[in-house]
Amino acid sequence: MALVSSYQLLKKASQQKKAIPAFNIHNLETIQAVVEAAKELNSPVIIQTTPGTLKHAGIEYVSAIVKEAAIQYNIPIALHMDHCPSFDTIVNCIKYGYTSVMIDGAHLDYDENVELVKSVVKMAQAVGVQVEGEIGKIGGVEDDMYVHEADAAFTIPEEAKTFVEDTGIDSLAVAIGTAHGMYKGEPQLDFPRIEAINELVDVPLVLHGASGVPDESVKKAIHHGMAKINIATELKNPMAEAIKDTLSDPSINDPRKYMGAAREAVKAVVKDKIRLCGTEGFASEF
Repeated sequence: MALVSSYQLLKKASQQKKAIPAFNIHNLETIQAVVEAAKELNSPVIIQTTPGTLKHAGIEYVSAIVKEAAIQYNIPIALHMDHCPSFDTIVNCIKYGYTSVMIDGAHLDYDENVELVKSVVKMAQAVGVQVEGEIGKIGGVEDDMYVHEADAAFTIPEEAKTFVEDTGIDSLAVAIGTAHGMYKGEPQLDFPRIEAINELVDVPLVLHGASGVPDESVKKAIHHGMAKINIATELKNPMAEAIKDTLSDPSINDPRKYMGAAREAVKAVVKDKIRLCGTEGFASEF
């Protein structure tokens, strides 16, 4: 199966009170972990990269691996560029087959953000690529971008409606109490805000910073309208621990052993998140 647009995945998920899990990957093993888990549970999935991941792994390698995975595993897979502030980088992603992009202009003032997003929408939608935008500021660290807690701002429902209308985006990331990275305490999500935004906009909503959010809160967020759940840190932590544990044996120096253990650790988390999002078996509907 060729890579698919995340728009059709998110739309159908939203209609059925499900969410498509979106996993940030970094290398071959994390891609394998995601697609193997998705295949075994017959779930559609979104594979995401940040600009930093592309610097590390190379867009040519990443796109080629994910395209081949979609063919081999024959499940709906969308390839998404996450939190990208650069128009030129997004153009390059589309050139290499990405089916979904997020243009991140949340650091700009409203009018500048709108102009940047509109320029991407015009270019991307012309070739069938869906565009995610963000209104409000989600705190924490994503790639090499940091938003201090004091600077994080919740999304205003009426502003979200205007932003969607002004830009023509296909999906909307909103700030409702989550943050990138892991939490020191339990995050308090603003569920009435999610519901209010969902009632005012006609595009699927995206939850960033879902790593470390309690399962019941994620389920409630999905019930109130979240159609895409982003997971990054919760994959990196078990991967690192699996590598450390394996290398605690000084006789082990084979990358296939410690990276294989890392892949299995990530795969277990991916399966948990697929079940949490309610998409086990959902691939059959596409």
